[in-house]
Amino acid sequence: MASRDRLKDITPFVASVEHGSFTAAADSLHLTSSAISKSVARLEARLGSRLFERTTRRLALTDAGQAFYETCTRVLSELAEAESVLAAQRAIPVGRLRIAVPNTFGRMQVMPLINEFCQQNPEMQIALSFSDRFVDLFEEGVDIAIRIGGSPDFPPSLGYRFLGNERLIFCASPDYLAQHGVPDSLQALTERRAIVYDRVDGSTSPWHIRSPDGRTITRTLPYRMALGDGEAQVAAVVAGLGVAQMATWLMEKELASGALVRILPELAVEGLPLFIVWPRRKQLLPKVDALLATLDRLKISQ
Repeated sequence: MASRDRLKDITPFVASVEHGSFTAAADSLHLTSSAISKSVARLEARLGSRLFERTTRRLALTDAGQAFYETCTRVLSELAEAESVLAAQRAIPVGRLRIAVPNTFGRMQVMPLINEFCQQNPEMQIALSFSDRFVDLFEEGVDIAIRIGGSPDFPPSLGYRFLGNERLIFCASPDYLAQHGVPDSLQALTERRAIVYDRVDGSTSPWHIRSPDGRTITRTLPYRMALGDGEAQVAAVVAGLGVAQMATWLMEKELASGALVRILPELAVEGLPLFIVWPRRKQLLPKVDALLATLDRLKISQ
């Protein structure tokens, strides 16, 4: 059956629900009550389910009818939204956007781009949340999110762009290396005081180490400090309190200034993947499309 035939009976069904009777639905659509009744009957026959409990006073939805109504209203709303976007001759980003980003990455890498976006689009209203937990875009009404880690097998309802993988390197401050010496092997490195990341679940992030056969293995080490904030971890290493394995995007400035030094660069490994994700149905909105274009400039340093 053609898609247009499937859609043809949806509008009379939705109108019948919202107006409470076939007669009122017919008046609103400028059709006859008989045409509305036949349309709903065709729909029920095609679906193999009763959508209404018909009484003498008014129509009442069955459980199947209620579920189908919710789906229909969502589809019609998305179609209307897409039509309004495509019909606009000069669409400009306006309205409200809700964005979810990881704590440290959001502050360091995303926030400068959001500030620039707001300066260029004064009609936009931005709600930006920072959290390292998993954010369900649909349940929480989020328009765009940045995710670090997780599977790239996103459902069809989500659009996504791959930003790249983190690059994890070992580093320490020049003062720490001057005092304790530069480790020349993995064994020597693991004997040093470790500054590790304290995860939200109470565990600590292990070191990721390249094995002789090229595989990446993990090793949990005794630590001097476990910190639940990436910027605090960088500060502790800069202060000479130990060595750490961190993503290069976290310490770009410190590496460039010499406040931190790479250790055993041949042990650098690939870290977690980063993605921009958004509800696919919102991609045609000018405000979403404009912000996605801005966020495309996010670069994961190596």
